[in-house]
Amino acid sequence: MGCWRLSGKSLESPILTLAWNGPSSASPHPLLWPTLSHCRQWHAAPLIAQLTLAPPPPLPNQILLCGYYGEHNLGDDALLAVLLQQLPASCQPLVTARDQHLVQQRFGVATTDRGSLSGVLRALGDCRALVLGGGSLLQDSTSFKSLLYYAALILAARLRGKPVGLWGQGLGPLRRRRSRWLVRSLLPLATAISWRDPASAALAAGWGIQALQGSDPVWGFQPRAWHGEGGPILVCWRPTPLLVGQAWTPYLAALDRLASRSDRPVHWLPFHHDQDGPLLQSLRSQGLLPPGLEARSQLVAADDPAAALDHFAGASLVIAMRLHGLILAALAGAPTAALSYDPKVAAAAAAIGCPCHELASPWDPDLAERWQQQLDQPTPNDRIGALRAGAGRHRLVLEQVVKAAGLQPGPPSGQG
Repeated sequence: MGCWRLSGKSLESPILTLAWNGPSSASPHPLLWPTLSHCRQWHAAPLIAQLTLAPPPPLPNQILLCGYYGEHNLGDDALLAVLLQQLPASCQPLVTARDQHLVQQRFGVATTDRGSLSGVLRALGDCRALVLGGGSLLQDSTSFKSLLYYAALILAARLRGKPVGLWGQGLGPLRRRRSRWLVRSLLPLATAISWRDPASAALAAGWGIQALQGSDPVWGFQPRAWHGEGGPILVCWRPTPLLVGQAWTPYLAALDRLASRSDRPVHWLPFHHDQDGPLLQSLRSQGLLPPGLEARSQLVAADDPAAALDHFAGASLVIAMRLHGLILAALAGAPTAALSYDPKVAAAAAAIGCPCHELASPWDPDLAERWQQQLDQPTPNDRIGALRAGAGRHRLVLEQVVKAAGLQPGPPSGQG
């Protein structure tokens, strides 16, 4: 028997060190050596964890589902709902979550604290496999520390002989050279992978990783019937470094013109409660809202993705910055337009066939007119059908991981 020991120092000098203790005959799988030998020291969150390579004891049918869950973000809640629906009924999910009570109450699943890497690693010991849920988890735009969190989980699972699935993932952004090297080294360790977009699949293929490609898993949500003709204009906007202070002015003026011409109220739906919730009041307090738009504006709330779908189904136009806000609006059949702060939003808009203005591009003086043309024009059903079919492909990753874990794949649970 042998083990790798991962040890970390203080927050002021966060260094994570890997060292192998044990006979060479018990050393890790050869695929792990290129990653581990170059990662003797990583800058990472403080952590002490023991990764044993002894044969695992009999385990329950528990699968660790790791993602950005319980963060009061409707998009990640939607991803978890689809993941639970696709998970084979033979499996018991254990979900990493920040707000554990929320996830337990909403989804009826067991949870572990996402904010404690050492705790998640302990929970992994009680599970048959690891699945990284949808979204872009292998990226460093949040931080390099975030990328190391998921790298540690993948390495821990493989060192313990547990299969790893990357389900409905986006790949990147990877802004640092060391991030690209790390992810390129990690991908061969995955048992099964599915990508949610062509750009991610192409990046991985350039590194020699051929994997399944589908659409974003949230397209797996059940569509709604649109009934929003003549209804409110709904905006699903978020703070972004691309729009600070007066940079908001032309977009708010265009929204004001659209609402005034069509005589519609404007509903502001925060998709990420903590980030988006204060936006309307912030714009108001900065004096950036035109008087007419301020009078027409109303903050609305959705506690879960189903409630968001209800709002979208009753809107005459949804103008979204949030990726999953745009997707759920299209699933509700609503007319849509996008403001893109990230290539993933522009890619989704292209798939839907709706107008999209990229915030990093020069201002479009005809934007209000483009929005006007979308008003009361529902999303075509033929586009939705193809995207929903693509979301179903990710189920194959779960079947492969469950089979590799020694469990019976069986039919999807339908949970969520």
